[in-house]
Amino acid sequence: MRDEGIHPYRVHGHHTSMYKSPSPLPDAARATLIETLNARLADGLDLHSQIKVAHWNIKGPQFAALHPLFETFAVSLATFNDAVAERAVTLGGVAYGTARHVAATSKLAEYPQDTSRDMDHVRLLAERIEAYLGGARESRTVGERLGDTDTVDLLTGIITLFEKHAWFLRASLAV
Repeated sequence: MRDEGIHPYRVHGHHTSMYKSPSPLPDAARATLIETLNARLADGLDLHSQIKVAHWNIKGPQFAALHPLFETFAVSLATFNDAVAERAVTLGGVAYGTARHVAATSKLAEYPQDTSRDMDHVRLLAERIEAYLGGARESRTVGERLGDTDTVDLLTGIITLFEKHAWFLRASLAV
């Protein structure tokens, strides 16, 4: 039987196949990276939906400033989510991003969808962005340990921008 470059690995406890990759990293390292990237993808897709809920439902004196700011956050996160998914696939994995998968695996707290006050949204998003950053830092550490500078660079870009977003929110709260 010819080797098609397909190798088994586990993601979230499920067996799946890892495909041939242009990456020189060993299969075991790639499997670990794919798993951590899928965890960040789940958190990122969840955070994106939470940011959009805040964007759609915000009311209050800061509406004019926060409504477009939240959209900026969502757009940048959508771009990063795509890059994270594509990195997992480039490493030979599969990107898991359905709503059901995200709901089952995201580490972020549920967003109270009935929130409407501007500064309540600011506080809630700051908390969730900080939780997202914690996961991104953990994944970056995995990439550093496994010598994957490309994944490390991707995650460093995410961390840099979302630390700035968290700062904007915390500065708005003056805490």
